Amino acid sequence: MHCHSPVALVFLLLLVGCAGGEHGRNSNDAVPLPDTVTFAEHIAPIIHTNCLPCHRPEQAAPFSLITYDDVRRKAKTIKKVTVAGYMPPWPADTSYSHFLGERVLAQRDIALIAKWVDQGAVQGDPALIAKTATKVPDGGLGKPDAVVGIPDVFPIPGDARDRFVITKAPFVLERDTFLRAIEFVPGNRRAVHHMNGALINYATGAKADPFLGKAYLDAEQVEGIDAFAWLQLQNDDGTWPALVPSAINYLPGMAPAQYPEGIGGLRLSARGAFLLNTLHYGPSSRDTSDHSHFNLYFAPRAPERPLRELFLGSTHTPIEPPLYLKPGEVKTFHTMLEVKEDISVLSINPHMHLLGTRFLAYAVTPANDTVPLVRINDWDFRWQYTYTFPHMLPLNSGTVIHVEGTFDNSADNPQQAFDPPRAITGTDSKLMRTTDEMLQFFVHYVDYRKGDERISLAPTAPAPPLRALSGGVATTH
Repeated sequence: MHCHSPVALVFLLLLVGCAGGEHGRNSNDAVPLPDTVTFAEHIAPIIHTNCLPCHRPEQAAPFSLITYDDVRRKAKTIKKVTVAGYMPPWPADTSYSHFLGERVLAQRDIALIAKWVDQGAVQGDPALIAKTATKVPDGGLGKPDAVVGIPDVFPIPGDARDRFVITKAPFVLERDTFLRAIEFVPGNRRAVHHMNGALINYATGAKADPFLGKAYLDAEQVEGIDAFAWLQLQNDDGTWPALVPSAINYLPGMAPAQYPEGIGGLRLSARGAFLLNTLHYGPSSRDTSDHSHFNLYFAPRAPERPLRELFLGSTHTPIEPPLYLKPGEVKTFHTMLEVKEDISVLSINPHMHLLGTRFLAYAVTPANDTVPLVRINDWDFRWQYTYTFPHMLPLNSGTVIHVEGTFDNSADNPQQAFDPPRAITGTDSKLMRTTDEMLQFFVHYVDYRKGDERISLAPTAPAPPLRALSGGVATTH
């Protein structure tokens, strides 16, 4: 390893950053369990740290675990899924690489939960609960400064077929500002498979009413300029506004990435719209509907270091061998991309569909050093996180990022959608159904600066935001 390379300090910093990770949490496993385990003293802190990020309103879990009564009602289930290692879901292998916000229970925590349930789920001191377990986490983002909704409810017939929709979420704010984060909140988490969104900023005076136009379009029937025209996205004089592609995306289990102030973020015009150029609803066996929205979090100033992105795999870089699976076949595929400049990686996002079983990403530097990125030994389509490193991760120009994905197209795969299994061919179409297959990897980064390897990516308390509209909600019609 060359001592002048920014990668040279990475491994030491990763070790330092891991001190609070799995090994740090497991260091107390040998401590004897108390004679009596209570919710107030022992269980509430475990639930608050590891379960509430998902088990609260507007998040991925199907029920809340906010109060003692919430947890008591689900006590036996909680014991079962934690003993089995099914919950809390943290797909990334913590023996390979570490990230912020890891939710991996220590064996002692699992034993405490089991003993608490076996002893009758004792509540303990309510006053202690009030001090330690009643504050519902907000994911670190706080209360949104504005909420922007899709104009209308989308009906989803129960005909068991995928739907691909193009729509927009227009807004009118008090003035131009900046964003530190955007959160897409599905109105129907069981139905929404994924969303790819762009941001449209209208120049001052260019668009009188961004709410004009159709609410929803069938992406399989109309696309491109025709779709944008139906949505009336153009300026009032017929020209087209500036568009920020891939400003916000969503996959099951994904939460918005958070970075320290000054890193990432976007400029936001007073008039604009989020263009959902692919909103995918999975098959439903009953009639249902969706009304999704965006939470906006303002920043006091422009980002000092704009976020950039690398794309690997389906629709972006060649996959070898070509992504094709015979019925019953288990196979591993590979894709790679050379980094063309010195960069500092902030976060990464692996992506496969139902047949994926294992995911591996690593980088090989020009000095032939291997930098571990992420390994998922048991892929679960329902939990597709954006993983943020504890510190910026520098990669030199000439580094090659490698991605390997293993797929199981046999009847033994519990996620197999077809009986009997059928041949699966990868496609570069943006209208990929749940039962189509993909192998993708997204790398979010900033241009490298000397000393980046020492910069912690733990979110800092945000500066006071610019004043939002009355009530903190964007104007809607």
